[in-house]
Amino acid sequence: MAESIKVPLDVPPDKKNEYLSNYQEITKGSGHLMLFAGDQKVEHLNRDFYGEGIAPDDAEPEHLFRIASSGKIGVFATQLGLIARYGMDYPEVTYLVKLNSKTNLVKEEVMDPFSNQWIDIDQVVEFKQHSGLKIVGVGYTIYPGSRYEAQMFRQAAQIVYQAHQHGLVVVLWAYPRGVSVKDELDSHLIAGAAGVAAALGSDFVKVNFPRGKDDLEAAELLREAVLAAGRTKVVCSGGPSIDVKAFLQRLYYQIHVAGAHGNATGRNIHQKPLRDAVKMCNAIYAITVEGKNVEEAMAEFQD
Repeated sequence: MAESIKVPLDVPPDKKNEYLSNYQEITKGSGHLMLFAGDQKVEHLNRDFYGEGIAPDDAEPEHLFRIASSGKIGVFATQLGLIARYGMDYPEVTYLVKLNSKTNLVKEEVMDPFSNQWIDIDQVVEFKQHSGLKIVGVGYTIYPGSRYEAQMFRQAAQIVYQAHQHGLVVVLWAYPRGVSVKDELDSHLIAGAAGVAAALGSDFVKVNFPRGKDDLEAAELLREAVLAAGRTKVVCSGGPSIDVKAFLQRLYYQIHVAGAHGNATGRNIHQKPLRDAVKMCNAIYAITVEGKNVEEAMAEFQD
């Protein structure tokens, strides 16, 4: 697999092997990314972690780390503060540090979205060295269409360049959003956001699944984003919790119809009790990394 990875030219020669190692680790050698998203403590506040239909396990942050430790995943993405608080008990987990986050309290009619950078790359590298944890990459959210897009694009470009200078992999969350955006699930707009991530040099871009009359049509529409992203690989957001088999079928379409290279799933995993959350990880991993079909993945969940 390493021979087929096109290492970006902003990765210095002495960091090439580290980049390849991190890329192999994050994709488990498959070229596909199964990202367990644990950054919603800020993004969605406690709405996603406590309430009707949500397992009591999810009320405390350690639930996320227990899942990441026990389930099959490519990488666990969350804020550095949580990693610093819990990582000593979960050193076996592969981590991606989310560099920015914002709450949903300030509505778009009040102010267009802007998610400022919290931590810089040098601090991530220093933390990695001191903690000894397996930190293989960083993530950052951009909102194309926001009146603050220029600031976020500037930050994202610097993050990608600096991360690659240290051999780290970069995932950009790219969501068209703001008062100028009429339909953030429009497939053409999602493809545009994927193209922006490519222009910024990201290794992966996380986008929302576009709107279609059904999941198969939506997957066909998603092909435009996969093409627009080029060598930046597209992964889809998991979205709100839905039926397990329906989720796995959608994921299968995203990879095998649209040509996406993985998924970034949070609520469909962590809102379940620990045992079921781990089985959900394993089922998602089966399709994303191991190339299994929906029935085989369901067997992983029902085992």
